[in-house]
Amino acid sequence: MRNRPKKDGSSNSNSNSNSTSNQETTSGGKGTADSNSNNDVAVVTVKRSSYAILALFVLVIYGAWGVYHYQFDTLPSPMSLQQVGKRGFSEHEAMKHVQALTQLGPHSVGSESLERAIKYVANVSETIKASAHWEVDVEVDLFHVKSGFNGLVGGLFKGKSLVYSDLNHVVLRISPKYASEAGENAILVSSHIDTVFAGEGAGDCSSCVAVMLELARGVSQWAHGFKNSVIFLFNTGEEEGLNGAHSFISQHPWSDTVRVAVDLEAIGIGGKSGIFQAGPNPWAIENYASVSKYPSAQIAAQDVFTSGAIKSATDFQVYQELAGLSGLDFAYADNTAVYHTKNDKLSLLKPGSLQHLGENMLAFLLHAGASSTIPKESDTYSSEDKAIYFDILGMYMITFRQRLANMLYNSVIMQSLLIWTTSVLMGGYPAAISLALSILSIVLMWIFSVVFSVSAAFVLPLVSSSSPMPFVASPWLVVFLYGGPALIGALTGQHIGYRALESYLARSFVERKRSLPASWQSSVAKLDAERWIYKAGLLQWLVLLMVGNYFRVGSSYLAFAWLISPAFAYGLLEATLSPSRLPRQLKTVTLLVGSFVPFVLSSGMVIRLVATLTGTTVRLVRNPGTTPDWMGNIVIAVFIAAVVCLTFVYLLSYIHISGAKMPIIITASILFLISLAAVWGGVVPPFTEDTARAVNVVHVVDATKTGGENIEPASYISLFSTTPGNLIKEANEIGEGFVCGKNRHLDFVTFYANYSCWTNKNAEKGWFKSNIPTIQVDKDLKGDNRETQISIDTKDSTRWSLGINTVEIEDFQLKDAETNEELIPLGEKSSVDGWHIIQFSGGRNSPTKFKISLFWLNSGTHMKIEDGVKNEGFVLKLRTDVDKLTPPVETVLRKLPEWCSLFGKSTSPHTLAFLSSLPISF
Repeated sequence: MRNRPKKDGSSNSNSNSNSTSNQETTSGGKGTADSNSNNDVAVVTVKRSSYAILALFVLVIYGAWGVYHYQFDTLPSPMSLQQVGKRGFSEHEAMKHVQALTQLGPHSVGSESLERAIKYVANVSETIKASAHWEVDVEVDLFHVKSGFNGLVGGLFKGKSLVYSDLNHVVLRISPKYASEAGENAILVSSHIDTVFAGEGAGDCSSCVAVMLELARGVSQWAHGFKNSVIFLFNTGEEEGLNGAHSFISQHPWSDTVRVAVDLEAIGIGGKSGIFQAGPNPWAIENYASVSKYPSAQIAAQDVFTSGAIKSATDFQVYQELAGLSGLDFAYADNTAVYHTKNDKLSLLKPGSLQHLGENMLAFLLHAGASSTIPKESDTYSSEDKAIYFDILGMYMITFRQRLANMLYNSVIMQSLLIWTTSVLMGGYPAAISLALSILSIVLMWIFSVVFSVSAAFVLPLVSSSSPMPFVASPWLVVFLYGGPALIGALTGQHIGYRALESYLARSFVERKRSLPASWQSSVAKLDAERWIYKAGLLQWLVLLMVGNYFRVGSSYLAFAWLISPAFAYGLLEATLSPSRLPRQLKTVTLLVGSFVPFVLSSGMVIRLVATLTGTTVRLVRNPGTTPDWMGNIVIAVFIAAVVCLTFVYLLSYIHISGAKMPIIITASILFLISLAAVWGGVVPPFTEDTARAVNVVHVVDATKTGGENIEPASYISLFSTTPGNLIKEANEIGEGFVCGKNRHLDFVTFYANYSCWTNKNAEKGWFKSNIPTIQVDKDLKGDNRETQISIDTKDSTRWSLGINTVEIEDFQLKDAETNEELIPLGEKSSVDGWHIIQFSGGRNSPTKFKISLFWLNSGTHMKIEDGVKNEGFVLKLRTDVDKLTPPVETVLRKLPEWCSLFGKSTSPHTLAFLSSLPISF
């Protein structure tokens, strides 16, 4: 730009000085010079191209989807046995096992179909044994467990005692014949044959069992060179509380030889099976990383899972807590909405899913089996040895120890704090105020983004008449329904802070740079404000890195990447050591270079987490009727707002001096309104036949006693759902006289339903009074040490739950009435809300008669308050389940809408449930 000399006769030196400053200012932005006859003054305007900003947004959206697709959707081609040979892994062979198991239908514990599934696995194991390499020893053990007691107290097991009986497992051990030490060092690979009663279990976990059988076939051809044996455990009882894994670790003689445990699981169906738990010894994850062909592992998933945000547990918990083992926990996570429903079916299993897991696992087992460094019982390791791990685009895997992470993070944190402190001290009061205002812009960005997104979450249930969560079958909707408002809010909040900062800087330049022409001050303030906002984004990630490092959060590497890469790009391309140099417009290449690495590391994973979170809303409500319908929407809305604020913070700083603000807001608003209209008009259904709403249809026979009197049992068909929203539409579709509301509180011992639908139509059919369980007081010794002996007969049920009032009862002991075998010993018991729950499950030969000894608290006072929960007037509450379809339930299920599916869970009742109780005043 060319400067015109002022008419007041300014000296040449001043003119040259101003010219230099002006040239530096306009070099980064768009400058124009205007003149007129009355006031010949240079004017500078700073503006970034709107097209460049919109292009960046398109690049971000398509780039994120591309990263996700490449990282999570790209699967290897299924291989045939002819292609891989007898030593490789063939998905075609594994799929034969999946087909055989799913054709049996649901095979839950105690069912005849489960016995057939066990027999099938045993027969295939014998075939593998017969065809193994001649230098390999293959042993097949049909392991029967008479009874056992799982007393884990971590996670979901707090306040519970799990008792199991009459379980059958298939255990297959492969070891070299001529290496005697291999028998003392084993790698355990485990999964479960049983499914929930609601689905055939193609994903959870027939696919896992099939992969294990094909792995066993391949390993049996390689193991002659092994230094360690490999044990394949095909267990049952996992769906009822990890009982299969517990029984193996506590009762099987081979369990003492296990050094590393690998668990295969599913929280969806198909796709890439990724590691979501590893350790605590890093040996397994480091060896997996070194040999896996298609690595898929994210410690961020481990952080989410172990935080308790996902209410679930796997056999890996048993191996870690009970046996003290380290290892790996894999899971299929595609389409999590089908979990434990009818849609966990073979037709939805993606081709290549089994090949992906199988090839990775085969490579790991061959490497680990031949290793001489497998962990021993005497090996010690500390929290500093924890492995940080993640994959890059499913192609490469990075692992490093917590010790190295601490060094890196602490170094960066100290240097960052030093740089910030020095810059503020050198800049003085104006720098401190600028820093405070830039931080304010970040705070406002978060506030506005969360408020706008949450507001949409409150509006959505009002617009959607069919479901308060209309996006379950179409997860992409959340991008527009919540991502749009979140982006508008983030931009609005940050822009308010930007304008406040710009205003202050313009005033500051008047005082500090009096030689700067007045026409330039506004433009220079805009450029400086843009830079402060960009640097505030660095400060945001610095704070997250500090917090994550303090609490040793594994996924803190993401904060490290989002801080280091943009800071390096800024220092390389933007920073200057000259204090007199005026700020320039930020270069677009700075954003591209700085965001590339963190974008690749996190965008695919973020999309996967959003999809998983959206799918889990199908089973969000633990106690139907107690969770507001908007709660799930709020959780997703806040999560998406957080993602927008964290990942868009640098990009948003580029928008304020452009004309793209209104186009972005208008576009996001239009997409939001179109999505809202599609929901309101029913164009996009909330549920489909392949993504069904989770419901339960239970024939309830309620013989609960409120006093000592005998009353006739109440019988009715109950319909309730773990998915938010009422059931009026479903009830109208079914007919059969259903009435919906909160008038009938259902206490199922392990959970309760405040909202349900019920009908008495034909409810007297399909059961007899002789099926009702009995609770009989045999002896009651009152006094300071009160003890009560009680007999319980569960009749036809081998799956039941018993609640024991810990406000009144200090301890208890459970025995098998027929054999007098102790099932639950005396000892300290945990409780939740004043209750301890016994969950019993077993095979068809399990006992049905029990004796329980209750030891009362000496100072026990009826109806006491504990932890804010009022006792309900019962000392015992019992629910017995029968896997039977009564005529009225068959009618309801036949009329159940296609978008609904029964939901199976260890705490959920089967389709026929009997309720009984023992009052405190018996």
